Amino acid sequence: MNETSYGQCRCCLVSGYHKSMTEEHEEQRDTYIDMFLECFNLFLSTNSELTCLICKSCLEELHRANKFKAMVIQNEQKLLAMSSNNDVMYINLPRPIETDVDFKLESIKLEPLSDNEHMELDNDSDYINSDGNDKDDTTIDHIDGEAELLARFPVITKLPIRDALYTNACSGYVKHLDLLKGKLISSKMISNIIEEAERENGGKRIYITEKTAQILNTSLILENSNVTPFKSRNRSGFPCFYCRSIFEDLPNLKSHQDKLHSKADIKRSLNAYGAECLVVYVDITDLKCKLCDKGMPNLNELKTHLTRIHKKHFYSDYTDRVIPFRLVHRENKFECQMCGFTFETFGSIERHMNVHFRNYVCKECGTGFVTKYRLKVHTKSMHVGGSYPCEICKKVFTTQQKHKNHVDAVHKLVKRFKCPHCPERFSEYFKRQKHIVEIHNGPPLQYKCNVCDKSFDRRYTLSRHMKRDHLEERDFQCQLCAYKCFTKNELRVHMVKHNGERIFECSVCHKSYARKKTLREHMRIHNNDRRFPCAVCGQAFVQKCSLKGHIKTHHVDYNLPI
Repeated sequence: MNETSYGQCRCCLVSGYHKSMTEEHEEQRDTYIDMFLECFNLFLSTNSELTCLICKSCLEELHRANKFKAMVIQNEQKLLAMSSNNDVMYINLPRPIETDVDFKLESIKLEPLSDNEHMELDNDSDYINSDGNDKDDTTIDHIDGEAELLARFPVITKLPIRDALYTNACSGYVKHLDLLKGKLISSKMISNIIEEAERENGGKRIYITEKTAQILNTSLILENSNVTPFKSRNRSGFPCFYCRSIFEDLPNLKSHQDKLHSKADIKRSLNAYGAECLVVYVDITDLKCKLCDKGMPNLNELKTHLTRIHKKHFYSDYTDRVIPFRLVHRENKFECQMCGFTFETFGSIERHMNVHFRNYVCKECGTGFVTKYRLKVHTKSMHVGGSYPCEICKKVFTTQQKHKNHVDAVHKLVKRFKCPHCPERFSEYFKRQKHIVEIHNGPPLQYKCNVCDKSFDRRYTLSRHMKRDHLEERDFQCQLCAYKCFTKNELRVHMVKHNGERIFECSVCHKSYARKKTLREHMRIHNNDRRFPCAVCGQAFVQKCSLKGHIKTHHVDYNLPI
């Protein structure tokens, strides 16, 4: 379609006969609105009162911008592919000052020097010029590649040789390297050197490990506040963090810790944990500072208070392993102290805390975890091939329990979930809940968001909503632009804008498209699927954008529904 309409250009507002931006044209596969979206990521408004035309000069600029973008993407991909080759280096030369010599930008291949070349370079001079002459002559030409290398370091005008390192600022370093030549360096040797340096420094620690920093940070909180540390809660109650005693409620646990456990037990218990699985649960009900008896609303305020008022030092460069809870049963619910979200069970809020303490993130699915150990367990169970194959369908499972659940549910059709109101049984929990709601008029499952009052029928859906919309987690980032997204699939869809691959081809006219959805919409043309009728004149269109363009052109006074 090459029809033009009279009106203003959407881009430059020039009046005349222009092409529509919402219709497909013979010389262009996509609409011009699609081109704006692909090139500039610009969503143009579909307000019916706005013009939807584009003039010839603006079209030329749009095509030029698209070609420029395609060229940049193509060359970027070439450069990224070449950068993975270790023997190729690309040098960006600055423009020479006070000289008429222009260096040519080119890629240089660095070859290792031969023994003869090394001998030629080893002479008595501290520095050598490109031809081996030790005279300071700036007019002498450089050897191949030397000019490009020197251009990266504007201060250096000639390359140093190894012998010169013994007399300049690197003398101590190069002599130390000579002493270590041919020796096997162990971690114990490095540890002894650090300890010796600490003794010379008056016993002050000059190096700290990740585990030591986490222990010191945790100790400061436990020693200077009234928090009650405990291990993960189980059916029997609250296990004491320092011993194996279990208590039904928190007051008894707190009384036990105040009487039987001292500050010495804190570091002893923390040291018993490995660096990968160190995590301490604490109850922060009525949180106070022990040093001044001042009340604190949360742990972050407590740490700020200890730092500013009592001059305590926290190692802020290391991740936090103290997880706060307020374990007061309020309508049989547990409330998260970070976002205010409520949970029915302690196990669910315990898993939820991985959302706030994303110390280790899974590269495969983007899920965060408090400890490295939990990430390892997740990777092994979710992303590593298992060793329990199903003999019927050949699926492989990571654990024996998952294998049993699969066989019972899929092949044996075992219905584990029984309706509490009738003899009906179901293979899935959510099918049972649906049955209770529809047949027995039971209350539907609703997980409400405390931030925006939206409700969901599954906990998982609510969790995704919290991460995506309120916590704004965007762990997947495009390597070619600043775009970030929530899922791996969203990133894959986005990459189509960069690589421009049109792998979905129409079997009728052989036009190709980057997305399967676009191909399905295109097939409506061949099927004469005119599903978008005009409410004014009855004329039907294949695409909604064509209907909008028709209404803006022929029915200006008609209010286009949203």
